[in-house]
Amino acid sequence: MADIYQLNHHAMATYFEVRIADEERTYAAQAAQAALDLLDKLESHLSRFRPSSDIAQIAWLAAGERMRLSEPAFACLEIAKKMELATLGAFSPTAGAMQTQTSLPKWHLLPEELAIECDGGRLQFDLGAIGKGFALDRMAELLRGWDCPSFLLVAGGSSILAGGPPKETAGWSCGLGDDHAPQRFFLKHTSLSGSGLAVKGNHILDPRTGHPALRQNRAWALADTAAESDALSTACMVLSDQELEEVLAQNHSWLFFLETDNAARPIGSRALPPQA
Repeated sequence: MADIYQLNHHAMATYFEVRIADEERTYAAQAAQAALDLLDKLESHLSRFRPSSDIAQIAWLAAGERMRLSEPAFACLEIAKKMELATLGAFSPTAGAMQTQTSLPKWHLLPEELAIECDGGRLQFDLGAIGKGFALDRMAELLRGWDCPSFLLVAGGSSILAGGPPKETAGWSCGLGDDHAPQRFFLKHTSLSGSGLAVKGNHILDPRTGHPALRQNRAWALADTAAESDALSTACMVLSDQELEEVLAQNHSWLFFLETDNAARPIGSRALPPQA
């Protein structure tokens, strides 16, 4: 059994876990704490509940106004914009704005200025469906920089990012669902995220219509990065089967799982990870 150090931390309204394998315990503890310190810094930029954060400040922009962003906020919004296009609009960082506005606000990024400009509406961003994944990706970068390649990062149980596997293992054993889920896979160098209605109720909106999500069962997405898998699992709750196939046709590195009565049905051409 590999020697695994674990450190937990509350941030972004959930619990994060950092697990580091095959490292001297004191060094692993220092690396894990550095990753969690980074997580707190990221939350200060991305949380809409902190009045001083970039995301909270953006909401005050009027049409035609722009604001310079911190590097993490800009990078996260850049990925969010990319995922909005890739999912046919089924994922949007401004989906929650449909509760108070008749249409989605419009905005664009200015890479040369590291800024955002409001094109119309109130920029009510909620990065709950991508912010945790973005944070996991940045924490993974930090751990690799500390020369800790074997790690597992978990955000609330719904977002998992696996680095290299512990020694003499096929990967990190992760399930589709809770800790006792019957469908389990060995994950390495990949991310798995899940979305559903069981915990928060019917909270997922279709950004294209403002109506509740189409699916009532859970969905999962497998991708190379946690930001991608987070956004994709949310989009899976909104898209029809035909639309899912259209999204997957544009990116063969993604794999979806849709919950059925007996098991989760995989969709996509990416090979399944080894079963645990």
